[in-house]
Amino acid sequence: MLEEELFAILTLQKAKGIGDIIAKKLISHCGSAKNIFLEKLTAIDKINGVGAIAIKNIFDKATRLRAERELNHILKNKLKYVHFQDANYPIKLKECIDAPILMFYDGNIQINEQPIISIVGTRQMTLYGRDFIHKLIEAIAPFNPIIVSGFAYGVDITAQKSAIENQLQTIGVLAHGLDQIYPKLHKKYISDVNENGGFYTEFWHDEEPLRENFLKRNRIVAGISEATIIVESAEKGGSLVTADIANSYSRDVFAVPGKTTDILSKGCNDLIKRNKAGILTSPQDLIDVLNWELKSERKAPIQKQLFIDLKDEEKIIYDFLLENNKQHIDFISLSCKIPTYKLATLLFNLEMKGLVRPLQGKLFETV
Repeated sequence: MLEEELFAILTLQKAKGIGDIIAKKLISHCGSAKNIFLEKLTAIDKINGVGAIAIKNIFDKATRLRAERELNHILKNKLKYVHFQDANYPIKLKECIDAPILMFYDGNIQINEQPIISIVGTRQMTLYGRDFIHKLIEAIAPFNPIIVSGFAYGVDITAQKSAIENQLQTIGVLAHGLDQIYPKLHKKYISDVNENGGFYTEFWHDEEPLRENFLKRNRIVAGISEATIIVESAEKGGSLVTADIANSYSRDVFAVPGKTTDILSKGCNDLIKRNKAGILTSPQDLIDVLNWELKSERKAPIQKQLFIDLKDEEKIIYDFLLENNKQHIDFISLSCKIPTYKLATLLFNLEMKGLVRPLQGKLFETV
């Protein structure tokens, strides 16, 4: 990328009132970030969502001076960055309207065609949560997924360390610049993560880990992945925000259930109860819903048995799918008047009988 274009993008990042959505509108209208600053103000003013105050902030001298200083730091230290229009920008994240227009990265990140999942949760993780993470990642390792998290205490760092132990790529999404590290105790893990993946951040090199930055970075954690897993969470917490964002992006969300009396299972149980997350009791739940298959493994075709005896509710579900093709589990539940918690078991039974198969996105169809 030319220095002039990078400078223009940095200016957009720091201009007050210009978020990622408006910045993309401006770039699309003008053809490039650099052209925005060559365009007539009257033309920019006509772009939907861009007001007079925003335009004034774009051309603010103090903002441009800050962008110039950051540009010099990037060039001097040869920092790596990726623009939202670049080929190596994460594909899933590119689909999100509010994805960062520019991210900085470090390490050896190689996003190809392998699946990407995010694992998040409480900082006060229990042994239950730790053991579930280890078993989950060990079981899904043959599918070679990339494990994304926030490099924080508890669930985050446990998931990333487990990924490294299973020789999987892992990405930490930071809420601060690459010159910072939070928590400082995790400085010892930086080299391991960089060797087995790396870090993404939208924040400039010296930006501090402010509270609002953590909430902002959650959209990257949710958007970069095809599924987000909440392992443990209290009634309130950043991981629940990540789950909400993932749902808004129409991504799969899973939650690990726990005892009703466990404080750190309250958030997960509520997500499941309110149908904001699928229940995750074993690695196979994830594999089935996401429809993962080992590339080196050829599954024998399922032979549909004739004249199978079906229970009344199984027959209702099968006849419905036979007539309506593939359908979302929530729509099946509504149409067949069968609760979701009960429907999941019935669908599994039909799958074992070779009559139904799960598809990506919580869809099911007849075989």
